[in-house]
Amino acid sequence: MKKPTLIIGKKQILLAGITLVLGLAIYINYAYSSSGGKIKATDVVKNQSVNYGESQLVSKDTTAQGDYFAKARIDRTTSRDEAIQTLKTIIGGGDATEEERKTASQQAQTMTGLMETESKVESLVKAAGFKDCVVYLDGKNANVVVKTEAKDGLLASEAAKIKDILLSEVSVPNENIRIFDVT
Repeated sequence: MKKPTLIIGKKQILLAGITLVLGLAIYINYAYSSSGGKIKATDVVKNQSVNYGESQLVSKDTTAQGDYFAKARIDRTTSRDEAIQTLKTIIGGGDATEEERKTASQQAQTMTGLMETESKVESLVKAAGFKDCVVYLDGKNANVVVKTEAKDGLLASEAAKIKDILLSEVSVPNENIRIFDVT
Protein backbone atom coordinates (compact mmCIF):
# COMPACT_ATOMS: atom_id res chain seq x y z
CA MET A 1 0.00 0.00 0.00
CA LYS A 2 1.36 3.42 -0.97
CA LYS A 3 1.60 6.16 1.58
CA PRO A 4 0.11 9.44 0.41
CA THR A 5 2.77 12.07 -0.30
CA LEU A 6 2.43 15.67 0.74
CA ILE A 7 3.16 18.08 -2.09
CA ILE A 8 3.89 21.65 -1.09
CA GLY A 9 4.19 24.03 -4.00
CA LYS A 10 4.98 27.70 -4.32
CA LYS A 11 1.31 28.67 -4.24
CA GLN A 12 0.89 26.99 -0.88
CA ILE A 13 4.01 28.66 0.50
CA LEU A 14 2.85 32.06 -0.79
CA LEU A 15 -0.59 31.56 0.73
CA ALA A 16 0.93 30.46 4.04
CA GLY A 17 3.25 33.48 4.10
CA ILE A 18 0.50 35.97 3.34
CA THR A 19 -1.74 34.28 5.92
CA LEU A 20 1.06 34.54 8.48
CA VAL A 21 1.55 38.27 7.80
CA LEU A 22 -2.20 38.88 7.98
CA GLY A 23 -2.43 36.94 11.23
CA LEU A 24 0.45 38.98 12.67
CA ALA A 25 -1.26 42.24 11.70
CA ILE A 26 -4.52 41.10 13.32
CA TYR A 27 -2.68 40.07 16.49
CA ILE A 28 -0.86 43.43 16.71
CA ASN A 29 -4.15 45.26 16.23
CA TYR A 30 -5.75 43.13 18.94
CA ALA A 31 -2.81 43.71 21.29
CA TYR A 32 -3.05 47.48 20.83
CA SER A 33 -6.78 47.58 21.34
CA SER A 34 -6.72 45.45 24.50
CA SER A 35 -3.55 46.79 26.14
CA GLY A 36 -5.29 49.22 28.49
CA GLY A 37 -2.84 52.13 28.42
CA LYS A 38 -2.38 52.17 24.69
CA ILE A 39 -5.05 52.85 22.08
CA LYS A 40 -8.49 51.74 23.15
CA ALA A 41 -11.05 50.45 20.73
CA THR A 42 -13.50 53.24 21.52
CA ASP A 43 -14.12 55.19 18.39
CA VAL A 44 -15.99 58.44 18.76
CA VAL A 45 -17.40 59.70 15.50
CA LYS A 46 -17.42 63.50 15.57
CA ASN A 47 -20.29 63.98 13.13
CA GLN A 48 -23.50 62.18 14.06
CA SER A 49 -25.08 62.53 10.61
CA VAL A 50 -23.41 59.97 8.40
CA ASN A 51 -22.89 60.63 4.71
CA TYR A 52 -21.56 57.44 3.16
CA GLY A 53 -19.90 59.31 0.32
CA GLU A 54 -17.49 61.14 2.63
CA SER A 55 -14.66 60.09 4.91
CA GLN A 56 -15.22 59.79 8.63
CA LEU A 57 -13.29 61.51 11.38
CA VAL A 58 -12.72 59.24 14.35
CA SER A 59 -11.27 60.41 17.67
CA LYS A 60 -9.12 58.35 20.03
CA ASP A 61 -7.40 59.34 23.28
CA THR A 62 -4.14 57.84 24.49
CA THR A 63 -1.75 58.61 27.28
CA ALA A 64 1.43 57.61 25.46
CA GLN A 65 0.84 58.97 21.96
CA GLY A 66 4.54 59.52 21.25
CA ASP A 67 5.20 55.87 21.96
CA TYR A 68 2.23 54.92 19.81
CA PHE A 69 3.54 56.61 16.67
CA ALA A 70 7.05 55.18 17.01
CA LYS A 71 5.77 51.68 17.78
CA ALA A 72 3.19 51.81 14.99
CA ARG A 73 5.87 52.67 12.44
CA ILE A 74 8.14 49.88 13.69
CA ASP A 75 5.34 47.31 13.65
CA ARG A 76 4.19 48.37 10.19
CA THR A 77 7.73 48.20 8.84
CA THR A 78 8.40 44.82 10.45
CA SER A 79 5.26 43.21 9.05
CA ARG A 80 5.89 44.65 5.59
CA ASP A 81 9.52 43.51 5.65
CA GLU A 82 8.41 39.97 6.53
CA ALA A 83 5.92 39.98 3.67
CA ILE A 84 8.52 41.23 1.21
CA GLN A 85 11.02 38.62 2.41
CA THR A 86 8.40 35.91 1.83
CA LEU A 87 7.78 37.21 -1.67
CA LYS A 88 11.54 37.33 -2.37
CA THR A 89 11.83 33.73 -1.24
CA ILE A 90 9.11 32.73 -3.67
CA ILE A 91 10.69 34.73 -6.49
CA GLY A 92 14.10 33.13 -5.84
CA GLY A 93 12.69 29.63 -5.39
CA GLY A 94 13.88 27.05 -7.87
CA ASP A 95 10.58 25.30 -8.53
CA ALA A 96 8.36 28.38 -8.93
CA THR A 97 6.68 28.80 -12.28
CA GLU A 98 7.25 31.93 -14.30
CA GLU A 99 3.68 33.08 -13.58
CA GLU A 100 4.18 32.64 -9.81
CA ARG A 101 7.43 34.61 -9.95
CA LYS A 102 5.77 37.36 -11.94
CA THR A 103 2.83 37.57 -9.50
CA ALA A 104 5.14 37.65 -6.47
CA SER A 105 7.27 40.32 -8.13
CA GLN A 106 4.21 42.47 -8.83
CA GLN A 107 3.02 42.09 -5.23
CA ALA A 108 6.46 43.10 -3.93
CA GLN A 109 6.48 46.17 -6.20
CA THR A 110 2.97 47.13 -5.08
CA MET A 111 3.92 46.78 -1.42
CA THR A 112 7.07 48.85 -1.94
CA GLY A 113 5.03 51.55 -3.69
CA LEU A 114 2.55 51.63 -0.80
CA MET A 115 5.39 52.00 1.70
CA GLU A 116 6.86 54.92 -0.23
CA THR A 117 3.46 56.60 -0.54
CA GLU A 118 2.80 56.17 3.19
CA SER A 119 6.09 57.89 4.01
CA LYS A 120 5.40 60.71 1.57
CA VAL A 121 1.87 61.34 2.92
CA GLU A 122 3.18 61.26 6.50
CA SER A 123 5.80 63.88 5.62
CA LEU A 124 3.26 66.08 3.87
CA VAL A 125 0.81 65.90 6.79
CA LYS A 126 3.59 66.86 9.22
CA ALA A 127 4.59 69.71 6.91
CA ALA A 128 0.97 70.91 7.03
CA GLY A 129 1.42 71.62 10.74
CA PHE A 130 0.47 68.40 12.52
CA LYS A 131 2.76 67.06 15.26
CA ASP A 132 2.91 63.44 14.11
CA CYS A 133 1.17 61.11 11.71
CA VAL A 134 1.03 57.43 10.71
CA VAL A 135 -0.59 56.34 7.45
CA TYR A 136 -1.76 52.82 6.61
CA LEU A 137 -2.49 52.03 2.95
CA ASP A 138 -3.50 48.72 1.44
CA GLY A 139 -4.53 49.79 -2.05
CA LYS A 140 -8.26 49.94 -1.28
CA ASN A 141 -8.35 51.66 2.12
CA ALA A 142 -6.49 54.52 3.75
CA ASN A 143 -6.26 55.04 7.50
CA VAL A 144 -4.54 58.14 8.86
CA VAL A 145 -3.72 58.54 12.55
CA VAL A 146 -2.81 62.14 13.44
CA LYS A 147 -1.53 63.63 16.68
CA THR A 148 -3.47 66.76 17.62
CA GLU A 149 -2.99 69.22 20.43
CA ALA A 150 -6.60 70.41 20.63
CA LYS A 151 -8.66 68.74 23.34
CA ASP A 152 -11.69 68.87 21.03
CA GLY A 153 -9.88 66.84 18.37
CA LEU A 154 -9.55 67.61 14.69
CA LEU A 155 -11.58 70.36 13.14
CA ALA A 156 -13.46 69.58 9.95
CA SER A 157 -11.10 71.91 8.04
CA GLU A 158 -8.07 70.02 9.36
CA ALA A 159 -9.60 66.69 8.38
CA ALA A 160 -10.31 68.11 4.91
CA LYS A 161 -6.68 69.24 4.63
CA ILE A 162 -5.46 65.74 5.53
CA LYS A 163 -7.89 64.19 3.05
CA ASP A 164 -6.67 66.53 0.28
CA ILE A 165 -3.06 65.60 0.98
CA LEU A 166 -3.95 61.91 0.93
CA LEU A 167 -5.96 62.11 -2.30
CA SER A 168 -3.15 64.04 -4.01
CA GLU A 169 -0.97 60.94 -3.61
CA VAL A 170 -3.34 57.95 -3.84
CA SER A 171 -6.64 57.04 -5.46
CA VAL A 172 -8.89 55.76 -2.69
CA PRO A 173 -12.68 56.05 -2.61
CA ASN A 174 -13.90 58.64 -0.08
CA GLU A 175 -15.84 56.05 1.88
CA ASN A 176 -12.62 54.06 2.43
CA ILE A 177 -10.73 56.95 4.08
CA ARG A 178 -10.66 57.06 7.88
CA ILE A 179 -8.91 59.77 9.84
CA PHE A 180 -8.19 59.19 13.53
CA ASP A 181 -6.97 61.89 15.87
CA VAL A 182 -4.89 61.12 18.92
CA THR A 183 -4.67 63.81 21.58
